[in-house]
Formats: sequence, C-alpha cells, structure tokens
Amino acid sequence: MAEKACVKRLQKEYRALCKEPVSHVVARPSPNDILEWRGYYYGKIKFPPEYPFKPPGISMTTPNGRFMTQKKICLSMSDFHPESWNPMWSVSSILTGLLSFMMDNSPTTGSVSTTVAEKEKLAKASLAFNCKNPTFRKLFPEYVEKYEQQQLPTQPVPEQVPSVTARAEQSRPLLEEHDNSTKDEVNRVKPLKDANNQQRKSFPTWLLLLLVSIFGVVMALPLLQL
Repeated sequence: MAEKACVKRLQKEYRALCKEPVSHVVARPSPNDILEWRGYYYGKIKFPPEYPFKPPGISMTTPNGRFMTQKKICLSMSDFHPESWNPMWSVSSILTGLLSFMMDNSPTTGSVSTTVAEKEKLAKASLAFNCKNPTFRKLFPEYVEKYEQQQLPTQPVPEQVPSVTARAEQSRPLLEEHDNSTKDEVNRVKPLKDANNQQRKSFPTWLLLLLVSIFGVVMALPLLQL
C-alpha cells in the first residue's frame, strides 16, 4: 500500500504535468492505482510505495523498435540504478529522460536495435495495437475515438435531387420573370394598337368630308356654265 506522502507527491506531480505537459509525451496514472502510470507510446511506470525516495520501474508495452516489450528498461532514473536516483526528480523528469533515451541509439538492458524504416512501420501500427488493450482504452479514450474514426469507410456524398417543391420554388422566379416580360411586351404593344384604332376611327370622317366636297363641286359645274 502506498504511503500517504507518496500519494500526495504523485497527485501534486500529476496536476503539475497537466498544467505543463512534457513535449511529445502523454502519461496518466491508473484510475485504480496511482502508483502505476501508463503512457502513449504505450508503456508503464511503476512507482514504489517509498517514492520519491526510491526510483520507479519503467517498461514498454507497445512494439516500438527501441525497447523490448514487457521488460524493465535500464535507465539512470529507473530502479535498475537506485544508487543514482535523486528524490528531487519528478514524473516530468522521468518522462523527459525516457523520451531522450528513446530517441538515442545507445544500447542498454531492455533495448533493441532496428532500422529507421522498422521504427516508422511500428509507429504507424502502434495505435491499432494499443486500442486492443483494455487499460489503454480506459486511460486514453480520445485516442480510441480517433482510431475508430479512421476505421470508418469513406462514404461518397450522394447528389441531392431537388424535390418537386424545391423545383417549383426554383422555377417560380423564372415564371414570374417571364410573366413580367410578357406584360411589358403587352404594355408596349397596347399604345400602338390604340393609336391604330384611333387612326381607323378618324380616317372615315375626313374622307367623307373630302368626298362630299368633291361631289358638291361636280354638281355645281353645270350651274357655273349657265
């Protein structure tokens, strides 16, 4: 069972880690055991009940091409070297040191030698591997959700066919425009038609007067000769 001082120390360090995360590293304590922390890539930091006066054990779970899985890693800040442990070191210090050593190629107990291509291949497959682990799924639900979204098939977006109502609404402005233009044409033709009607109505009047005048002149010619 963890000592009270150990629990307080780890709780304090987790709050500090949440405020100032270590770059490229995510680590969280197990909900049921604050002494056991898990990280993504995916590994485990196991703190002793005497922490911070004794160092933790560190191991990797995800195949990564740098360290063996399920085997303790020999680091100056791990329980492989308790004599070099400094109680002033924190979880952030451990994670920073682990990340630095992971990027290195120096051999140590628990390390393996692989090519860059092999490491890249394992890195791409790491999320799928981790999501099969129940503890990982519980601690890192956001990564599980990301993985599940990646697995969804890409569905082509169906072309939306406008409904009868939509087509009617779309055609209404065109019909209204056509009706308005037709009305304009009618309005332009109507004055011309009215003018023609007026011309037809006024034409018989002056023609009739002209014919009457000519008829009167013709009838008056015999009288003028007398």
